[in-house]
Amino acid sequence: MEGLQLIATGGALPSRVVTNEDLSKLVDTSDEWITTRTGIRRRHFCSEGETTVTLAVAAAKQALERSGLQPEQIGCCVCATLSGSYATPSTACLVQRELGLAQDIPVLDVNAACSGFIYGAAVARGLLAARPSDSRRYALVIGCEQLSRLMDMTDRNTCVLFGDGAGAAVFVLSDGVDFAVDLGARGDLAIETPPCGPIHMDGRAVFRFAVEALPRTLHAVLEATHHTLDEVDWVVCHQANSRIIDHCVRKLEADPAKFYKNMDRHGNTSAASIPVALNELYESGRLLPGMRLVCIGFGGGLTWGGMLLTVKGSVV
Repeated sequence: MEGLQLIATGGALPSRVVTNEDLSKLVDTSDEWITTRTGIRRRHFCSEGETTVTLAVAAAKQALERSGLQPEQIGCCVCATLSGSYATPSTACLVQRELGLAQDIPVLDVNAACSGFIYGAAVARGLLAARPSDSRRYALVIGCEQLSRLMDMTDRNTCVLFGDGAGAAVFVLSDGVDFAVDLGARGDLAIETPPCGPIHMDGRAVFRFAVEALPRTLHAVLEATHHTLDEVDWVVCHQANSRIIDHCVRKLEADPAKFYKNMDRHGNTSAASIPVALNELYESGRLLPGMRLVCIGFGGGLTWGGMLLTVKGSVV
């Protein structure tokens, strides 16, 4: 079976850091209230001149440079976002222009909210598989969000949760590799965002959904590849709330050290959260060739997605 292998990562975060104490000056909240309920301590918000597009371009450029590939070797570019700067052109098209990617490749955005990066990778795999076998076998997949522009800063139940950022990954389509993807959705307004905001969310309903979707999706990709959790090096989940991940770790009776968490520093960055986490693992020297990863997203739609893949030995 043809599957994706991870070659390189990239990331970009806005310059403005917003702490829980900063938010307590705007709404009726506190560092203790936010931290105990979410695990979030700070997040990044875009400042003037920083947008979904600038973040996406910066993350994608870094991933491409680290891959050692030339722009013309990329066979498709997929960008996952729900907060693109434009309805059209797509963020992916603007990344294509800025990086000088070829013009005879498919380039598009996808919106599956917090599952977006997994959906984007699955789309990229299909696009690469549809090309001639001797053609470009590399995909650039980006998750990027500027959620700060979609938030109601008077709603303490949502404005404390979200942040801005972007992450990118370069994948190669290879034969005979460990790979599986599991996707699903059900129409539900537990999380909703009108075109210009604000974000509305039923926190209790989302928690119930997430703690059911995460372990089910994990089991699905493990069963598809005939692996056990012990054979996985990292589980990288959407970084929504530390209590969701902790609940699932206990339910699975798993090693919590295997489940990467960074929401304390970034908050919920929706489609960007998984690739930002992957990039942090790489930059800290904990994403090594041959490692087996499971990535799991869950969020608005409601959507869910899981992917098992390996790190290719040519990661630089």
